[in-house]
Amino acid sequence: MNANPLDRLRIVLVEPAHPGNIGATARAMKAMGLRCLRLVAPARFPSAEATARAAGADDVLHEARIVGSVDDAIADCGLVLGTTARMRRIEWPVVDAREGASRAVAQAAETPVGILFGRERSGLTNAEIDKCHALIRIPVSSHFSSLNVSAAVQIVAYESRLATHGGGVAMAPRPQPPATGDELEKFYRHLEDTLVRIGYLDPAAPKLLMRRLRRLFSRAEPDRVEVNILRGILAAAVRASVGAPNQGAAPARPPHQPQDDPTKDASG
Repeated sequence: MNANPLDRLRIVLVEPAHPGNIGATARAMKAMGLRCLRLVAPARFPSAEATARAAGADDVLHEARIVGSVDDAIADCGLVLGTTARMRRIEWPVVDAREGASRAVAQAAETPVGILFGRERSGLTNAEIDKCHALIRIPVSSHFSSLNVSAAVQIVAYESRLATHGGGVAMAPRPQPPATGDELEKFYRHLEDTLVRIGYLDPAAPKLLMRRLRRLFSRAEPDRVEVNILRGILAAAVRASVGAPNQGAAPARPPHQPQDDPTKDASG
């Protein structure tokens, strides 16, 4: 018998400031059949306030995993979705809650899926968005766009349950498992290091090159074998560049890099 895909959905709260929101999130999750809660550097947890707001979902709180970073929270996830209410300077694939939940449930048949919910005041940073394959945007009123994090979790959890019991989006099994968050982060570090070593990326003025490359590979959703192939190509490129006859020439430059100020990324 196939495992319940809802058991493979990881609800990730990033640096939650209020323990009441953690408890309300646990309640929202349990009501819809979700159990896996991950907390990235919570301000206060465990907490009596969280337990009170959980209103009987104590088991979800008890099993919640506290981690130090988003990377730790999604290390085993083959698909990562982030929730956001803001437009970003670099467009990322965006879906609504229904489509995002259907995609998450379909992928959860094969591998764990992480769904990130950002800080109460500021949401997710651009660096955290970079780790997502796509973004979920909940269409709220333009006259009042404030949505409590537990309410956002409730909407996504409801749509996930609906997708599970209503069939969701059928996906053909992949011949190879998707690359996990940890494997992708190692690939991105390898890619950046290689681009610097072969003279394509200037570390003093990186602009948005790596963010754009992350977006490209997020759309492609490479599997583990494909990531290993790409890393093999990077290693070969470095080996070839060591004895290249034009080592003394000026480094190759990208044909075009946008002139965005990278120091503004954290607030984009």
